[in-house]
Amino acid sequence: MHPFSHPTDARKSHVQSLWRHLVVSSSPKDMDENENSQSPMTSYQYPKETVRKRQNSVQNSGGNVSSRFSRKSFKLDYRLEEDVTKSKKGKDGRFVNPWPTWKNISIPNVLRWLIMEKDHSSVPGSKEELDKELPVLKPYFISDPEEAGVREAGLRVTWLGHATLMVEMDELIFLTDPMFSSRASPSQYMGPKRFRRPPCTISELPRIDAVLISHNHYDHLDYGSVLALNERFGSELRWFVPLGLLDWMQKCGCENVIELDWWEENCVPGHDKVTFVFTPSQHWCKRTLMDDNKVLWGSWSVLGPWNRFFFTGDTGYCPAFEEIGKRFGPFDLAAIPIGAYEPRFVNVYFTRYDS
Repeated sequence: MHPFSHPTDARKSHVQSLWRHLVVSSSPKDMDENENSQSPMTSYQYPKETVRKRQNSVQNSGGNVSSRFSRKSFKLDYRLEEDVTKSKKGKDGRFVNPWPTWKNISIPNVLRWLIMEKDHSSVPGSKEELDKELPVLKPYFISDPEEAGVREAGLRVTWLGHATLMVEMDELIFLTDPMFSSRASPSQYMGPKRFRRPPCTISELPRIDAVLISHNHYDHLDYGSVLALNERFGSELRWFVPLGLLDWMQKCGCENVIELDWWEENCVPGHDKVTFVFTPSQHWCKRTLMDDNKVLWGSWSVLGPWNRFFFTGDTGYCPAFEEIGKRFGPFDLAAIPIGAYEPRFVNVYFTRYDS
């Protein structure tokens, strides 16, 4: 993850990555905060990333198994008869952004920007100001437990901080890029720290059917959150992840993982009417010094019988969105980031005008 493109860094143009077009369902009562808490996920500090023995994957995504292959679709294939931009790899075998809007990151330019530019961050400097500008509220499922987990043919989104959304749509409940840790880092003792703690813990969530991962940066693929979600829901939870991430997920112990390329799709067993399509975006991936772009990145188009939802993840503006809109739009609700877009010569985030 690039140190200068991290939404939890203080050198950002907005408070974290604010998400527009959201219907945030929560109670007006502020949540008691413990700023010294190690992690709001659980009561324990999770260990460093460990490696477990990989299970054998199979070519069947219909049950609680991991698979690289998406199920054969008769619902969406007709939409892809036109030319679409497929994922591409360079000569080194790493994924690349295929659009002319992509700008390669220049370290000298980034360093020059850090030295010459002033801090445009609008993040309040005190907890009192933060409480006023960006209060942490209890979600409805904590304030009203009787309503938690009620599955209806509607659409409701609860913002849980950063890029983490709990989406209730057409009788399914799923999370996007779950991030419940205090820091977006390999260690919870150092690295970028969030300005606001999450409004709930993983143990307080209602039953979750699926998790969508857009890319592998630490603020979107959080190791501790993956462990905690897997510990609570196990094989009943289906993970939809980008191409190249299956092995990492299985090493975390996740059993029900579906790895997808751009334009591939899958569903949650027993809920075939809701289709999860992995769609393109303009970004990049990195978790260690030498693994740049070995994993794909992307957005998610969720198509149900009554509603359609679009989650961009982190992205710069590119021609992919016209392709997505033509095939799967219009959407009833879109979660689009509007922060962390400076410096502008690194086109990996939307500005508010792009949104």
